[in-house]
Amino acid sequence: MSTPLLIIVVVVLIVVLGFLVALLRRSRARRIRVRERLPPRAVGHRQEAGAHASKAAELPSERVSKRAAALEAEEEAERHAQLAAEQKARAAGLANESVRAADRATRAGKAAGRHDEQATDLEGKL
Repeated sequence: MSTPLLIIVVVVLIVVLGFLVALLRRSRARRIRVRERLPPRAVGHRQEAGAHASKAAELPSERVSKRAAALEAEEEAERHAQLAAEQKARAAGLANESVRAADRATRAGKAAGRHDEQATDLEGKL
C-alpha cells in the first residue's frame, strides 16, 4: 500500500471515529436531559395517584350514606302510598254516605210533602 493511500484511510477513520464519538456524546446528553425531566413528572403522577386514592377511600362511605337515604326515602314513599290508599277508601266511603244522605233527604222531603198534604186535607175537613 502506498503512503498517500494509507494517510487517506487513516484520515477517513479518524473522521468516522470523531463522528461516532459526537453521536455518542449527543445521545448521552439527550438521555441525561430525559432523566432530568422524569422525576418531576413521576412526582406529579404520584400526587395524582394519591388524590385518586383518597377519593376512592371517601366514596364507599358516600355510597353507604346515599344507600341509607334511598332506603329511607323508599320507606317514606311506601308510607305515603299507604296513606293515599287509606284516604281514597275514606273518600269513597264518604261519597257513598253522601249519596245515601241525598237519598234520605229526598225521601224525607217527599214524606214532608205527603204529611203537609195530609195536614192540609185534615185542616180542610175541619
